[in-house]
Amino acid sequence: MMLSACIEWLFKAEHEDFCDRIRAARDAGLGGVEFHMWRNKPLDEIERTLAETGLALTSLLVEPRVQLVDPGAQEAVLTAIHESLPIARRLKSPALVVASGPLVQGATREAQHASMVSILKAAAPIVEDAGITLLLEPVNTLVDHPGVYLDRTPEGLDVIEEVGSPRVRLLYDMYHSTAMGEAPEQVLGARMHLVAHVQVADSPGRHEPGSGAIDWKHYLGVLHAKGYTGAIGLEYRPSGDTLASLQLARRSLGL
Repeated sequence: MMLSACIEWLFKAEHEDFCDRIRAARDAGLGGVEFHMWRNKPLDEIERTLAETGLALTSLLVEPRVQLVDPGAQEAVLTAIHESLPIARRLKSPALVVASGPLVQGATREAQHASMVSILKAAAPIVEDAGITLLLEPVNTLVDHPGVYLDRTPEGLDVIEEVGSPRVRLLYDMYHSTAMGEAPEQVLGARMHLVAHVQVADSPGRHEPGSGAIDWKHYLGVLHAKGYTGAIGLEYRPSGDTLASLQLARRSLGL
């Protein structure tokens, strides 16, 4: 499994310049990088630095952030995807990330679930034609994202199954999943094939693996047993020096 550094946080303390963080990830022996929003980034410089370093960009967000659980937002969602696709292609990223958005007050969960499925079905042929994968990410509502609709892995996998596109997949963030009290072997079940990217951070604290209470030997063993061979996104806030945090993360993950 390739390790990919989320350079929103990793190397930030050491390098103010965003592209210097890409170079630092290469120098640390990582295989890729990922980041969040793209509109505020120096895209020309990022494109050149990725080519210079040979690192893969594993993911970035659809921007502006979208609201999948509101059926009236479909046009805005598709516009955001259309605007983000050229950036993903330009930077050779195979994946764009979306979350559900906040709960719609007064709407049932059934209606909001149906809205997610409907909007993602409408988006599926767009990303299929572009050769880009759209990643749906459940996030925790107990610590970081109160009020967001999709906070459970099984429902996220249900949505992916209902959409039925090979280019619409799940981003499984082990930190968010753990924060919701989930166990990977239970929530993933026999549906690992619907997961196209995995991110990690320890809990509590959202720092490097090895800094908290997660049994990473067990967690990574579950991924191995279920056949996951993709990238592992290091989406954590270093508790100190980034390189020292990477040493602990690698030992803890066995990667």
